[in-house]
Amino acid sequence: MPIKVSNPAGVHKPASPYSHAALVTGTGPRLVISGQVGMAPDGSVPADGAGQVAQALQNLGTILAAHQMSSANIVKMTVFLTNVALIKAWREQRGAFMAGHESASTLLVVAGLADPRFVVEVEAEAAL
Repeated sequence: MPIKVSNPAGVHKPASPYSHAALVTGTGPRLVISGQVGMAPDGSVPADGAGQVAQALQNLGTILAAHQMSSANIVKMTVFLTNVALIKAWREQRGAFMAGHESASTLLVVAGLADPRFVVEVEAEAAL
């Protein structure tokens, strides 16, 4: 399923690598991924924010791969951070994870997540 991202004229240019819109054409499978936090399969949670960002993205990648997809299939990503200081780490690691693909994206800084140990949560939609 082709994904065409766009940043139409008349809308501000994104400050980081994402697109304002992602158009999915065709009738292929669509995958909706629940929020992924920085928890490893063994239940451990990295103590630092950058480690949690890395683990959350690893979890996202694992789910995509289980459905024969990669970051190139992501149509929309929504990110929740509990500290504005994590934005830099998020953008750096997201850039490496996305490998040049600029999906639609929303980033929110929130007061907290479901478990106080978590500082990042990432949900995504992907399509083939």
